[in-house]
Amino acid sequence: MKKRILITGGAGFLGSHLCDYLIAKDYRVIVMDNLITGTLENIKHLTNNRDFEFVEQDVTKYIEIKGKLDYVLHFASPASPIDYKNFPIQTLKVGSLGTHNALGVAKAKDAVFLLASTSEIYGDPLVNPQPESYWGNVNTVGPRGVYDESKRFAEALTMAYHNTHKIDTKIVRIFNTYGERMRKGDGRAIPTFIEQALGGRPITVFGEGRQTRSFCYISDMIEGIYKLMVSDINRPINLGNSDELTVLRLAEIIIGLTKSKSRIKYNPLPIDDPKVRRPDISFAKKSLNWKAGIDLEEGLKKAIEYFRR
Repeated sequence: MKKRILITGGAGFLGSHLCDYLIAKDYRVIVMDNLITGTLENIKHLTNNRDFEFVEQDVTKYIEIKGKLDYVLHFASPASPIDYKNFPIQTLKVGSLGTHNALGVAKAKDAVFLLASTSEIYGDPLVNPQPESYWGNVNTVGPRGVYDESKRFAEALTMAYHNTHKIDTKIVRIFNTYGERMRKGDGRAIPTFIEQALGGRPITVFGEGRQTRSFCYISDMIEGIYKLMVSDINRPINLGNSDELTVLRLAEIIIGLTKSKSRIKYNPLPIDDPKVRRPDISFAKKSLNWKAGIDLEEGLKKAIEYFRR
């Protein structure tokens, strides 16, 4: 019999790509999403697939799934600065109540549980690159605190279920990921810069653009998540591209690839905007035999073509 997977937040950017990947690997997938930031457009091509099912529900409410489940992948959460600014309480609730409910289902079904955590748990890091052993530098009451703390709590709850109830749990700390199905206007650098460049508008860079980021193409990330899902690893693990560049350099690359006449516009630096963001993926390389393989310019060309369409 085909293995059955529940993906919370499966109508979002990452979740919908996971659906495609897992169905192609002959799993049956149930998506649960309240569509607060996800969209049916991301999964409409799966609607008539016999191995796919969609349930519109807020995961902070009690979850009931009939039949067996082999995996629960908890990806539900607003995940961009604009989203958690607009939905601060919902962000905290999905990280706490939603994680509790998803873990409850995994416990009841004796299923493997995988939590989508984030590089944001490191806050504005004081070490670079960031290893899994780094505890972070987080402003709990700052504008990003609702997202940072919801994920930090979710990690703590996941490990508590692992240690207390002996559930097979996984925690993936996802660093900046990009590609097709990212939303316009969600506040993240790559979709914002591409949309501005294609429209010939100024590229809005915060501060002097010297802050650094590392960007992983979506197919690389999904492969890493799958490798973690079927592994025996229970400790948190970083997944992301270890190549680092400044935000200003990213803007310049996108201007070049789009052949845009846009100019750089410098805006004030947001509160608690991380100065550096780069994963130490030594553990992923060793334990999963995984590293990001798609070059930034190659991935950006695909993303630009998506936004052109």
